[in-house]
Amino acid sequence: MQKRIESVAIVTGAADGIGWATAQRLAMDGYRVALLDVRSEAVQARATELGRQHLGLACDVTSEASVQAAVAAVAARFGRIDALVNNAGIGDQTGPTVEQNVEAFDRVLAVHLRGTFLMSQAVARVMLRAQPATGHGRGAIVNLGSIASTTGLPGRNAYSAAKAGVLGMTRAMASEWARAGIRVNAVAPGYVRTALIAGLERQGALDAEGIAHRTPMGRMAEPGEIAEVIAFLVSRRASYITGAVLPVDGGWTAFGAPESALSGLPEQAAA
Repeated sequence: MQKRIESVAIVTGAADGIGWATAQRLAMDGYRVALLDVRSEAVQARATELGRQHLGLACDVTSEASVQAAVAAVAARFGRIDALVNNAGIGDQTGPTVEQNVEAFDRVLAVHLRGTFLMSQAVARVMLRAQPATGHGRGAIVNLGSIASTTGLPGRNAYSAAKAGVLGMTRAMASEWARAGIRVNAVAPGYVRTALIAGLERQGALDAEGIAHRTPMGRMAEPGEIAEVIAFLVSRRASYITGAVLPVDGGWTAFGAPESALSGLPEQAAA
């Protein structure tokens, strides 16, 4: 029989961006991390980079069979699952609503919303069979929301709908599983310097300078800054937090005045 590992985490969309930063942060905290991503070679390379005690698995979060196989492999390898970070996501189509197509709309919802549901369902089945740890319950799930969960981003219909749905599902699951010892929370990042954002910039769908001017802190976040908050929410330090949505957006959703009310950008943001 394999030795039981004290702390095991699954991170989806772990090959880059927030997912990779989160995998690194959780490994620093002593977790054995299962990195999941639809890109098999990339995620296995990341797991190798992280260390032999970690695991890289190909997983399509929109496929129930793929999710179940990946979660079963993690449970078989490590014996338990203590934390799940539902980070997998894709960019949405750009352009006027009247010109958007339903296939692209459905694909964004499938990755963000269906993927979060399938992963949470499969992992919760494992967590609910586990013995609760003192002060830590049976585990913690962190979902990735967005400023799009609660604000309007013109033209980004699928992404906004998916991220709003993630918050609703977070609250529903948190309420359902609280007395079983599973906490479910969400982070709602603003704009983060990731490959996804870089792609939107290249498409002309995102104005980085305009975002810096609109953000009270005057810049985008780095992936590691989001990872720090996720690591807190899965930890025992957050043992009495469930059903919460924590904005990590540099003040974006708090700000309600005209942009002119903000002072000039810090030098490092303007450079």
